[in-house]
Amino acid sequence: MTNAELAILGLVVEQARHGYEIEQVIAARGMRDWTEVGFSSIYYLLKKLERNGLIASQLEQAAGRGPARKVYRVTDAGRSAWREATMQALTVPQPCFTSFQLGLAGLPHLSAAEAASALRQYQQALAERRDYVQARRQEQGDDNMPFHVQGMFELSSVLLEAELAWIETFIQRLSNQNDDGE
Repeated sequence: MTNAELAILGLVVEQARHGYEIEQVIAARGMRDWTEVGFSSIYYLLKKLERNGLIASQLEQAAGRGPARKVYRVTDAGRSAWREATMQALTVPQPCFTSFQLGLAGLPHLSAAEAASALRQYQQALAERRDYVQARRQEQGDDNMPFHVQGMFELSSVLLEAELAWIETFIQRLSNQNDDGE
């Protein structure tokens, strides 16, 4: 199961939802900051999950005078698949393959000035990302978000701070290496 499928299935496990409601929850929780669920992929993923027997849909009349909406509910198979995928995600660390690591592998083939400039740009982007995550968390307010969402913001902040500390040290080591003529 992909991360996007797990994210959508998890929202349906919480409660029966229609597609637009899923989009609203994704936006309200800032889920696009930590998973790759695009607006246009929500309905595709819902159809795929339904085809696989993990959710079932039913047309329901909207409150008021709106049109009927397709509401999705988790099936027993879906709840089981969600539980298994969630436990897998929580218990088994996954490798993280980033283009940044490929960039580090290429450092010996760049000039010291190019490498330092690129790393400083990356450091600036990390700082902006940290500030963005902190601002999103303040917008949401800890009192208004579920415990698990607070945990997700905390993890993002801790990882960003750790990477910022690492890159500061790494840039200094790069500078020292170049000062030593190596």
